[in-house]
Amino acid sequence: MWQKIVEWFVYDLINIKEGAFGDALSFFIYDFVKIIFMLSLIVFIVTFIRSYLPVEKIKKILTGKNKYIGHVLASLFGIVTPFCSCSAVSMFIGFVEAKIPLGVTFSFLLSSPMNNEIAIGLLWATFGLKVTAIYITSGLLISIISGIIIGSLNLEKWLQNFEDQKRQPSCSNIIRANLDLKTRTILAKENSFNITKQVLPYIAIGLFIGAIVHGYIPTEFISRITAKNNPLAVLTAVLVGIPLYSNAAGTIPIVSALIEKGVPMGTALAFMMSVTALSLPEAIILKRVLKKELLAIFFGVVALAIIFTGYLFNIIL
Repeated sequence: MWQKIVEWFVYDLINIKEGAFGDALSFFIYDFVKIIFMLSLIVFIVTFIRSYLPVEKIKKILTGKNKYIGHVLASLFGIVTPFCSCSAVSMFIGFVEAKIPLGVTFSFLLSSPMNNEIAIGLLWATFGLKVTAIYITSGLLISIISGIIIGSLNLEKWLQNFEDQKRQPSCSNIIRANLDLKTRTILAKENSFNITKQVLPYIAIGLFIGAIVHGYIPTEFISRITAKNNPLAVLTAVLVGIPLYSNAAGTIPIVSALIEKGVPMGTALAFMMSVTALSLPEAIILKRVLKKELLAIFFGVVALAIIFTGYLFNIIL
């Protein structure tokens, strides 16, 4: 129904002729409104749930558990944490200070930017439930397996001295104890509004780029360089994604346009994962808490996991 309303608005009401510009404008309007609505709803729900999960309680749950269960719980916890890098790094430090195993902390650090409520909301709004489930499941598996690998290497010697690190502020103060239902609902609404407003520029920029790709870049050109039979397609997508800096809000609209142009799902999702989980600005932030050897291992393990996942999806989807 929304698609029909947008087409009526673009082609009939404001009388834009069908063609590249009309297609691009329709793409932008259709996804912008839909994404804002779904994103606000998902962030509200997850924020409300998160208000019952204080960080200290999570630390207590993770500490002393079977290491494999710890990886799973840390990855799941990443889904309901703030999406920004400052919170992830701050909580990463807190986990290490609480003597939570290093590999478990890395499982959280990976899951948080890839699998947070922003990604869930945007993926659901853009691709539907099936693709969202595939992406979240693969993101969890990558964070769990990568954390297990890193944890097995005994790399604690390559952590920076945390006593010299100044704790970065959290991006959300929604996690509080002893709140009544009405207060939690109000705080969830406020946080949903604030986060949606915060990522709005990323959504607009991402949609603008996606609209250009959708309306003006020939399908044949993109399909040719990203075809499933191109053995370097996924590897290239990951290497291109790592230097970029964006979050799910800015990346998913671009990925949506690429998929519509014929880019295989595995290649597109690998690109998105590399942008959200392995950006160079993220490496600069992490350099404050990780020595270069550990940082290189972290990037290498995760990049290989994402590349493998991309090729696997291209085979099975």
